[in-house]
Amino acid sequence: MGSTLNNPLQGAGTFIRNHRRETIIVAVAFLVLLWTFWPTLAYLADRWSHDSQYSHGFLVPLFAAYLLFVRRDQLEAPDFGPSWWGLPLLVFALVVHFAGSYLFITWLHGLALLPCVAGLFILAGGRRAFLWAWPAIAFLVFMVPMSHRLQSMLAGPLQRFGTIASTYILQTIGYTVSAEGNIIHMGQVKLGVVEACSGLSMLISFVALCSAAAIVIRRPWLDKLIIFVSSVPIAIACNIARIVVTAILHKVAGPKLADLIFHDLAGWLMMPLALIMLWLELKLISSVLIVPKPNDAPPVVPRGGFVKRKRTLSRAT
Repeated sequence: MGSTLNNPLQGAGTFIRNHRRETIIVAVAFLVLLWTFWPTLAYLADRWSHDSQYSHGFLVPLFAAYLLFVRRDQLEAPDFGPSWWGLPLLVFALVVHFAGSYLFITWLHGLALLPCVAGLFILAGGRRAFLWAWPAIAFLVFMVPMSHRLQSMLAGPLQRFGTIASTYILQTIGYTVSAEGNIIHMGQVKLGVVEACSGLSMLISFVALCSAAAIVIRRPWLDKLIIFVSSVPIAIACNIARIVVTAILHKVAGPKLADLIFHDLAGWLMMPLALIMLWLELKLISSVLIVPKPNDAPPVVPRGGFVKRKRTLSRAT
């Protein structure tokens, strides 16, 4: 490693001395943008605290900082330096932010944070800084609550699919079950799959977790893509399992225990179940997709068509 990695404070001090004017401009821009987006940051923190679907929001900035740390070797690139190309992104972020205020669209305020952070990185370190930070910046999208309209559009189909799939599974294992809308009928038992039981919270959290895993793990890009794409069916399958187990408990153990499992324990057990399924998927990928090692490469055939091999002679004793 170079001097920047061995002594980060010395490297930062050298950078500031060489780019004193640009550093002052970036610092002022950061303070102005912090003042501008402070109500948005306070809103996000309040939403993370009170909305179970986005309780993972506090961990997103921490993981983004971790990504910057593990990719710190890219800071030694020779073309790392301030660039005014970050200003257009900052202007765009401010336009989106003020458009959200004018149109009363709250989620635009949070979305404007992404180009704002990207613009600050480019302003401070140029193209190389953006290449260093873009995975962390992209991951910040998971801390922004989606719009109410999009949330309703996703929750409705998830409710319906969870109801139909759970009903089919219960019928397959021998229960007399029927579905009416989003209500599952099991004799005298009526189990309503309401919007809170759609699995959207589990879906958002698990997609964020799988995205983080795909970024961090050292695997081929195809494995990373499979992990990211499979996060959606795994999360949906876990929510269906939750509904099926709750319906069986309503029939076997009574509504008191079933409601305890459904509302309290299931929320904690779904994530470990999803992680186990993800681990099994990784084991399956490792056994199916075999990456050839450098030593396994076939020998290079010279122009004459003969392969020269090293011969080992053994002497009889």
